[in-house]
Amino acid sequence: MWFLIGIALLVIFYGIFTYNRLVSLSQQVKEARAGIATVLKQRFDLIPNLVETVKGYAKHEKEVFEKVTKFRSGLQDKELSKLSTKELADLTAKSTEILRSIMVVVENYPDLQASRNFLDLQESLDRIEEKLERARRFYNAVVRDYNSLVLGFPSNIIAGLFKFAQEDYFEVTEEERKAPQVKF
Repeated sequence: MWFLIGIALLVIFYGIFTYNRLVSLSQQVKEARAGIATVLKQRFDLIPNLVETVKGYAKHEKEVFEKVTKFRSGLQDKELSKLSTKELADLTAKSTEILRSIMVVVENYPDLQASRNFLDLQESLDRIEEKLERARRFYNAVVRDYNSLVLGFPSNIIAGLFKFAQEDYFEVTEEERKAPQVKF
């Protein structure tokens, strides 16, 4: 009889421990996703500064600037930290495309490439790109740990009972992984 009570208590304690671990990892996933959103916001905030710097040199590059304005106005209504992983990945891809188009314009203006203001913005962009990469790696590591617990036996039983679902990894295409480059 005591043996059965002991086994029942072990199962209950394991269930409580597993549930709490799932909750903890779930919160870490949300925090990591918010971290990506924060760095993306910094990236998005830097884009207008780059555009303004480039505009002074490239007044006839209207198409690029219209694309940036349209993208920025589309961000106004979004709270980045509440977006799904896929939505964040899509925004990352769009902002990477915009940054690349700005950098293509920059390549045509050697004076701009030598501008101290532009070089400072370029350094800021490089730092943000590094922070974004670290945030993605942290997010994917947390998702790996969380998904392992959700899928592993016997923790998958607790996860199923309390409807803990797998999270998506933050994945981008090989083209999107490349940081915008300026050729001097």
